[in-house]
Amino acid sequence: MNFSYNENQKMIADMVQQFGRQHITPYVRQWDDNQIFPVEVFKKLGDLGLMGVLVPAEYGGSGFSYTEYVTAIQELSILDPSIGLSMAAHNSLCTGHILQFGNEDQKKKWLPKLATAEWIGAWGLTEHNTGSDAGGMATTAVKDGEYWVLNGAKNFITHAISGDVAVVIARTGEKGDSHGMTAFVIEKGVDGFSSGKKEDKLGMRASETAELIFDNCRVHESNILGGVGDGFIQSMKVLDGGRISIAALSLGIAKGAYQTALQYSKEREQFGKPISQFQAIAFKLADMATKIEASELLIYNSSYLKNEERKMTKEGAMAKYYSSEVAVQVSSDAVQILGGYGYTKDFPVERYYRDSKLCTIGEGTSEIQKLVISKQIIK
Repeated sequence: MNFSYNENQKMIADMVQQFGRQHITPYVRQWDDNQIFPVEVFKKLGDLGLMGVLVPAEYGGSGFSYTEYVTAIQELSILDPSIGLSMAAHNSLCTGHILQFGNEDQKKKWLPKLATAEWIGAWGLTEHNTGSDAGGMATTAVKDGEYWVLNGAKNFITHAISGDVAVVIARTGEKGDSHGMTAFVIEKGVDGFSSGKKEDKLGMRASETAELIFDNCRVHESNILGGVGDGFIQSMKVLDGGRISIAALSLGIAKGAYQTALQYSKEREQFGKPISQFQAIAFKLADMATKIEASELLIYNSSYLKNEERKMTKEGAMAKYYSSEVAVQVSSDAVQILGGYGYTKDFPVERYYRDSKLCTIGEGTSEIQKLVISKQIIK
């Protein structure tokens, strides 16, 4: 297999790097310090086609495959993981759910606005008391004629405040029943639909995270994706692909941290020579580079299977699990290589270090990935 970038990947990488130099890199510190979600940047990414990477051209998207998609996420995440995370959440979760399970009318109604970033998308599954145990959700939807009335709240939701539309999973049956949950598309401004407090986070501070709140929120039955009771099964399929995007995000973090550490080690001198010449540092760099290569191979393998529409639950979980743990390990090693400077905000490795931890938690913890993998290999 040829693992080098194809023409589309090269084009995307060059485009992201050029865009980043002007619109991202100069502002990363300010966004991180002040927890600013730069909506205008995502509007510009929409103009470049990166907010509808997987959406077919007939709905206003770029119509690329997962191969190009993971390239875009990775390149954005090298520049700023928060931007990579928000771009991935918009594409994989909200937009991806509608693309995968919406009917033709629903696709025509929402996908063009999402693909161009005229609208920013959110996706609501997690609740305060149901993280990994999503089947035990408390948010309910009760039928009332042609409408469904939603009550409850979702937390840790990307774009909960700034999002224009959200795909929300609510319980329409018994707790714990995998066929007792339904997916609704809810537009901003609907009565009873609001957002709560913005989380003050360790990392990924330029990616907005907050609550979605439903207080007798009435949603028309035409806003249901698929059938009543299909929401949880749909969500698991959406997360299969979403795991690849978090793996790509993790890879971007690892590459950014590694590249910074490698360059620093060649320039920093101690005892009369660059620290890269000391075996302790050189071996650390060798470990970092090897883990990054392995992560990349897992990601492109799962992307290949996704493109071929083949089952990739195990491979996606492996890519997400391994790549997210590698992001933490590599960014930690990068801080160590930079020493005291690595602990300051003058260099980006401390931010990569903070940002990396989310990758082992979001869209399924490392423990959940191991559960998914083990079930697949045992059966």
